[in-house]
Amino acid sequence: MNIREINSLDELEELKPIWRELLRQTPKANFFQSFDWLKVYWKYSSGDQRLKTLVMEERGSIVGIMPLVVRREMTKVGPIRFLTYPLDYWGSFYGPIGLYSDQILAAAFGYLSNSSQDYDVLELRWIEGDAEICSEIETLFEIANFSPQRSRLDSTAVIDLSGSWEDYLASRTSKWRNNYRRWKRQLNELGEVRYVRFRPEAAADADPRWDYYDECLRIAATSWQGSSTTGTTLTHETVASFLRETHEVAARCGGVDVNLLYLDDRAVAFAYNYVYQGYVYGLRVGFDPTVPAKGVGNLLYAMAIEDSFERGDWRYDFGPRHLECKRALLTDVLPVSRISCYRQWSLRQQLLRWKRQLDARSDGVAVPARCN
Repeated sequence: MNIREINSLDELEELKPIWRELLRQTPKANFFQSFDWLKVYWKYSSGDQRLKTLVMEERGSIVGIMPLVVRREMTKVGPIRFLTYPLDYWGSFYGPIGLYSDQILAAAFGYLSNSSQDYDVLELRWIEGDAEICSEIETLFEIANFSPQRSRLDSTAVIDLSGSWEDYLASRTSKWRNNYRRWKRQLNELGEVRYVRFRPEAAADADPRWDYYDECLRIAATSWQGSSTTGTTLTHETVASFLRETHEVAARCGGVDVNLLYLDDRAVAFAYNYVYQGYVYGLRVGFDPTVPAKGVGNLLYAMAIEDSFERGDWRYDFGPRHLECKRALLTDVLPVSRISCYRQWSLRQQLLRWKRQLDARSDGVAVPARCN
């Protein structure tokens, strides 16, 4: 493969049609791997980072894209420049764009091994896969003369949507099924219950349905999210503009998935998601605490899951953290891994490596035998 490095978003935009086609071929692709999401993200979050995207060509055709950024982060051992994916903890997983990820990774590692290093640590984060898949990536690193160290970054709760809604419902506990029936009955006693799912087809003139989006904002503001100071809610001032612009872009490329539960004509719960080729990622949820019925948010979750089975989606990803709250719904907890390559002669990088190993042991996460 011939590889060229692109450091400009404008130059990358020229490859947008090719990126879209390659993303359609990418196994287990998600919305965050789209150029559309990257463009909006870069507008609001470029800050102390820069693009370092590798484009692979074979016989005159682009066959793979490896989106990377060099970002400066403050760690316990001081500032470190990481070369990593541009996901920035918004989603669960990320990876190269193209049909054959192993070939793209091998070409990227070979290029990086033979080019000048403008970063401190090469670290692929948000890797989905079991020990076998991670070991294959480590082998590709070693072939390119890197010394990889694998560690657990996080875990995410997912629902495997193979099978049917009836199969899924039967797999839940009897307590949850009884609660589900009670939630439906109690809410129906209060008025007319209506479920709406907005998932538009990709179109340049697609209507983003700002009325639905504003309903999500209204509910978020009245729930516990309204007083949150973490910057992770739809209404928080640090992310509100970014998420609003992303909504418009996602609607145009068919990547938005808004779920609303109405009681009479009033929306009382929302689940705001992104979707790509049947991969649903749950970004934010909320419910109106003034509704005199329990389980409104859980009822909306159940309706969205049932509808995803009917639509033929293949995964519903609830996202990392707060796994205990999602345990009644999930079918699997998937590890989110990272593989890091440190410079042996850098004391700061070795201190970071040792600290992560100690953290993994204290958290009860086994340190892989292959870690150097």
